[in-house]
Amino acid sequence: MTASRPPGPTQPAGGAGSPGRPGPDGPAGSADAADDAAGSADSRDAADTGAATPEGSGAEGPAQPSPPPPDCEDSDLLAALLDGMDAALCAFDADGVVTHWNREAERILGWTAEEAVGRRGLGGWAVRTADAEEVESRLLGAMKAPGRQVHDFALVTKDGGRVLVRTQTAGVRGADGRPAGVYCAFSEVHAQIDLERSIALSEALFNDAPWGAVLVDADLRPAVANAYAARALRAGRTAVLGRPLGELLSQGLEELETAFQHVLAEGPPSVPTDVWVTLRAPDAAQGEGERRCWRSGFLRLASPLAEEPVPLGVGWFFQDVTEAKQLEQESSVVRFRANQLHRAGRTAADCEDPMEAATVFIDFALAGFADHALLDIAKDGEPVRLVRAAATPAGTGGGPCSPIVPGGIPVRYAEGHPALQAVERTGAVRASAGPAYSPFGSGPGGRTEGREGRTEGRTGGRTGGRTGGRADAGAGAGARTDAGSAAEQARQWARARHWPEDSVHALCVVLRSRARTLGVATFLRSAGRRPFERADAAYAEEVAGRVAAALDLARQLRRER
Repeated sequence: MTASRPPGPTQPAGGAGSPGRPGPDGPAGSADAADDAAGSADSRDAADTGAATPEGSGAEGPAQPSPPPPDCEDSDLLAALLDGMDAALCAFDADGVVTHWNREAERILGWTAEEAVGRRGLGGWAVRTADAEEVESRLLGAMKAPGRQVHDFALVTKDGGRVLVRTQTAGVRGADGRPAGVYCAFSEVHAQIDLERSIALSEALFNDAPWGAVLVDADLRPAVANAYAARALRAGRTAVLGRPLGELLSQGLEELETAFQHVLAEGPPSVPTDVWVTLRAPDAAQGEGERRCWRSGFLRLASPLAEEPVPLGVGWFFQDVTEAKQLEQESSVVRFRANQLHRAGRTAADCEDPMEAATVFIDFALAGFADHALLDIAKDGEPVRLVRAAATPAGTGGGPCSPIVPGGIPVRYAEGHPALQAVERTGAVRASAGPAYSPFGSGPGGRTEGREGRTEGRTGGRTGGRTGGRADAGAGAGARTDAGSAAEQARQWARARHWPEDSVHALCVVLRSRARTLGVATFLRSAGRRPFERADAAYAEEVAGRVAAALDLARQLRRER
């Protein structure tokens, strides 16, 4: 038995002291002497009792052995209980002498009960000498303090190592009610501290983190979401729980779910991933919601309680980097377009024919900018009439912008055509086929936008107006149509404007040189591209200035000839 028996003298008859508690009278070893003395006294009492037996009581027999002292039985039971506990236990008497030391304490520190019991204090063997005074004052201070006291100490193992333990100490009082000693239970705290840190980290992530944190369960539904994530998803923290992400996102859902499934099956990626998503608008009639870029990291969550990893879900952490990504994209586009203009200028300088130089500028501008380009030259006189001078091949294959043999016949542009509006406004005009292809349009008549904000269109009618710099064009109804009907309307819209049938977005920019209007350049995009924006219009005007200079030189050379 490794746990020692409790110290102290035997309790007097009728005493209130509990067996096994550390006694006030000295270290371990005195309990053995007290037990021996108690055994001798019991033997003498038994002999006296036998000698006083009346003579007529019966035959004489051998003397009966005396039972073991009750203190010895209780001490052995206490030692067995202490050794069977999972917590490390030790006890000190009022003088700070170790009286108990169980097997778990031996396992943690390496000191056996024989080596520990009887030592005064822990200094110099279980605690560093420099820390001994503070540790012992806290331990023995529990004798006078009410309830349990909890402390964290660094103890020294037998092999010289150090281990951090958390102790719970409680004072023990003797039969007279005075402090008799201290019981101390301790255990290694790294596991408990790790748990507390994990809980604290989890609370911080789901309350105060400056990025989104979502716990996605094995069914790919949010189980927990912090405030940042709820704001990013345009919903409340409780409103997102248990809902399919498809109810919150209209685009980017497939990419996210693929990432979740990959993490569950094979583990998280080594680097963050940029995911572009489109949020659903609160009202379906408003169309598509806001498009955002979330830089996302993923972690696989597994139960620590199972022998084999059981997936609990995916930890999804993200931060909105839309503005930064847009700046990166804009900077990249600006660099590319500046490089294209530089290359176009060097190539045009080697062209003998100024008209060929004009088409070179348009060819270099088309890369990554538009699918088709048209070049119309203005004829002298009023009103302005435009003659087709160069164009890219019709169809999806595209090709270089090639000059067309001039026939002198103007293109039959209807009144309000975006090209004529560009000449009228001496600026750029943007147009789209309708709501199915542009967030700006609201009917099959399409819409155009220019510097003045006045817009006109001709597919079933004509309208004009000002609404924040944009106005719907055409008399078409605003009702929704299916994809086939919208595509047919877009083809009709393009044919009515004498553009290739696959065109759904247009940008017309006037060509001016030496204060004269020389024509119009038209850039067209198909349904697979986004509508032209103001930055595109600025770039088109830069290209148009160089094209206009080449056309002005060509006109001057013709006059000289």
